[in-house]
Amino acid sequence: MNPMEQFEIHPIVPLHIGGYDVSFTNQSLLMCIVVAAASLFLTLSVSKNRLVPSRAQSMAEMSYEFVANMIQSAAGHDGLKFFPFVFTLFIFVLFSNFLGLIPGSFTVTSQIAVTFSLAAVVILTVLIVGFARHGLGFLKLFVPKAPILLLLLLVPIEIISFLTRPISLSVRLFANMLAGHTMLQVFAGFVILLGGAGGVLSVLSIAPMFLIVAIMLLELLVAFLQAYVFAILTCIYLNEALHLHDHH
Repeated sequence: MNPMEQFEIHPIVPLHIGGYDVSFTNQSLLMCIVVAAASLFLTLSVSKNRLVPSRAQSMAEMSYEFVANMIQSAAGHDGLKFFPFVFTLFIFVLFSNFLGLIPGSFTVTSQIAVTFSLAAVVILTVLIVGFARHGLGFLKLFVPKAPILLLLLLVPIEIISFLTRPISLSVRLFANMLAGHTMLQVFAGFVILLGGAGGVLSVLSIAPMFLIVAIMLLELLVAFLQAYVFAILTCIYLNEALHLHDHH
């Protein structure tokens, strides 16, 4: 009945090395399942390469085209070299969100440690690309075109904004997944309590049950949108690293 219990991490294979807890947990298991499920789906769906594609092949091809078009529109033609990176992020977040909706499963993206790690990899990639392409000229990213007096205010704002990107990127995904699943659990608790009360209250349990269905449909949309937002923001950040202020 505790709505937060679904987010608890439990060790499956307890393991400690050098005083550090490196146990294989339910979170680790679900991440392995996500990687395996995504890999099998993308591999098997296009393995036969039919002239008339099956539904699975059509979905796989649509996902490739969707991410490729997203990268090209947000980062330009140069951004397509990062297609494997962005596509991997998109598919991992998408499958994590969807599999987390299965009753009894575990939502990997509801853990701030996971989402922050993904966001940190994105920002680290942006820094590496930026300095590799522009050298110290990458620091121009923090100097917008403005009068000198305004730069005294704008440059610190730009630096702070860049440094907070991993926080905003990770918290956005984490908070949406946490809030949606908590709401589902709360309404499920209402259904159980009202259904077990008997009498008129049992009839009233129908209302929260319909709400659960509506929220579940909404959560499916949110699961896709959050994967899209994470990927599109990654493309925007890569675009800045590639073109600085020259391409939008």
